[in-house]
Amino acid sequence: MDPDAVVGRRDLGRAGLTVLLPDIDDVHEDEAAMRLANLVAGGGLTKRGPAESRVDLRAAAAGVVHVRIGLLERLNRIDLLEVFSLYDGQVVAAGELVASAKIAPHLIATGILEQAEALIGRRGLVRVAPFVPRRVAVVVKESLHAPARVRFEASVGAKVESLGSALVGFAYVEDTQDAVTGALLAGAGAADLILTAGSASTDPSDPFFMAIAQLGGRVVRHGVPAHPGSMLWLARIGRVDILGLPTCGAYSKATAADLILPRLLTGERVSRGLVAGLGHGGVLTRSMRFRFPAYARQLDAPDG
Repeated sequence: MDPDAVVGRRDLGRAGLTVLLPDIDDVHEDEAAMRLANLVAGGGLTKRGPAESRVDLRAAAAGVVHVRIGLLERLNRIDLLEVFSLYDGQVVAAGELVASAKIAPHLIATGILEQAEALIGRRGLVRVAPFVPRRVAVVVKESLHAPARVRFEASVGAKVESLGSALVGFAYVEDTQDAVTGALLAGAGAADLILTAGSASTDPSDPFFMAIAQLGGRVVRHGVPAHPGSMLWLARIGRVDILGLPTCGAYSKATAADLILPRLLTGERVSRGLVAGLGHGGVLTRSMRFRFPAYARQLDAPDG
């Protein structure tokens, strides 16, 4: 819009009237907001609007939010464009607001939208990875008395089943390499994901790590940049992912494991990239409870 195109001002006392005459390459705010939203939206989102030059992006199904954070910051450096979202990695329910795209003025030059198109490309900036049904086995290397076992199984069951997956069984094994190897082999044959408990995560000779190597797997990550739960570990045997639960989170405390488990239950694979972004916001104090899935908000609050 050419500033010289602002016409029709007249003194109405305290009030004034401004008429905007668009240039040939100007786009109305609502049309521009929809174009911007179409650029920003990746998979798993529905659009609502425009209303007052804003289009909301909502989760089409329950899942995990993914944000290309660096690219989002670069986009918001373009004056007159505004895109804001939830945190990367946050768990959302179907219909929940995930992000919004807004245009600041009433008219915007096509060239500004073309800058956004060139920056974003076809991949979008924000998406929701929906939960997919996965089979989960659990291997525990410690002796649990009946009350503790009931509590443990109920805790793990609530985590897995509330995210749309199913438990295929619990194996309680002795603290020996042969016992752990047998349990992991059985779990790998029946499940997509194995959760473990009872490992000594700082001991490279722990039977879990020895068994994983014996079965041709590898440990992908020792520890993660978030607390509590910083001592959990991630591994893979073939196409089966393994999440080593920290002792503090095996029963009733919300930990970093409760930020990683939802992502694994969308079908995301164990990798270093899975945990690399946890450091920003990784001080998991009580004020961070909103980042956890609904089941974890009912657990003991993290101490941070």
